[in-house]
Amino acid sequence: MYLTYILVKNRLFYIENLRGEEVTLRKYVKFSLLFLLAILIIWFFGRNLDWTEVNRSLRKANVYYLALAVVIISFGYWLRAKRWQVLLSPITESSMKELFATTTVGFAAVFLVGRMGEIVRPMWLPMRDKRVRASAALVTLMVERILDFASLISFFAFNLIWFTPPPGREQDFAFVETTGWIIFAIIFSSIGLLVVYAKVSKQFILMAEKVLQIRFVPKKLARVTMSLLRQLASALNILHDKKQSMLAIFWTLALWFSIALPTWLVLMAFQLPLTLTDALFIMGFAAFSSVIPTPGGAAGAFHTATAGSLIFLGIGREESAAVAIVMHLVYFAPALIFGFYYFLHGDLSLSGFRQMLDLSEHPVEQAVSEISDDTNNGEQEEKTILQYSVE
Repeated sequence: MYLTYILVKNRLFYIENLRGEEVTLRKYVKFSLLFLLAILIIWFFGRNLDWTEVNRSLRKANVYYLALAVVIISFGYWLRAKRWQVLLSPITESSMKELFATTTVGFAAVFLVGRMGEIVRPMWLPMRDKRVRASAALVTLMVERILDFASLISFFAFNLIWFTPPPGREQDFAFVETTGWIIFAIIFSSIGLLVVYAKVSKQFILMAEKVLQIRFVPKKLARVTMSLLRQLASALNILHDKKQSMLAIFWTLALWFSIALPTWLVLMAFQLPLTLTDALFIMGFAAFSSVIPTPGGAAGAFHTATAGSLIFLGIGREESAAVAIVMHLVYFAPALIFGFYYFLHGDLSLSGFRQMLDLSEHPVEQAVSEISDDTNNGEQEEKTILQYSVE
């Protein structure tokens, strides 16, 4: 039976290689398309600008305000790491130093390769801190998404309700307050649904599993849906404790304030007649631009959205473009500097980094279940091979 053992082992190796080549090809095709999209958006952003005026606006920026903005943004990455530690605390202890290093490396990866880089954080941390398992890091990543999305939407809605329109443009902004109240209603409804789901998640998942077993439902769609439901339940379970939830919310609000304040400082650096409320408005558009997952920290999309929000507030096109360029650097430069430092002082090679990015071909929400599936499959295959060799 030793021959059977060799055949089974070779077959598994061949299948794994085919899967690896397919994933790598998809990864490079996706990255190339997103890179081309970024170039297209950047061209759209700058095609009609007077770059002499943009350069003049850049030169007049107050360096001290910008330096302070960079310091606060850097502190914001520490706040992200602290919140991550709070979310991990019900599962395992973790090192603040390693969490900060992993956070900056992760955001540097997102900047370089787009949203594919999100998988780096939960994969890198277990290599830096052996107490943390990849599955735990992945689940907390989903909790972060929920908290960030809810906080950002709340900030944006709150800002719209109490937004002060520029003098003489009250009619143009008449719809803004109504939009804010509508968003608030959606937020509270969504939170209510999440609370209900947290209480009945087991029953709901069982029911969904039966429904998705119907023949005409594609297996891949069923698998993705079930994975999302399970990971959402796991994420909400982390926030089940009230004290834990309050701490997570506190650090999330502190985090977003550490982004809002530098946004305002950048506006002040260009001596724009805008308030902190306006900064929140601009921050909302800048953050939502990351939905377009282009490399370079949503390059192009970030600049267009930020400049567009400034133009909407009555700022000139060239000055808006200059502010957008500087704000993008302020947001992402600290992560790149810290990220490269920790990457160069880490134990991961470039090939290992590429292997992490291969996992990004699957949604992050699927990763926990797929890690579990792969582990179970691997154990089963190992048992099968061992049985053949014994026989």
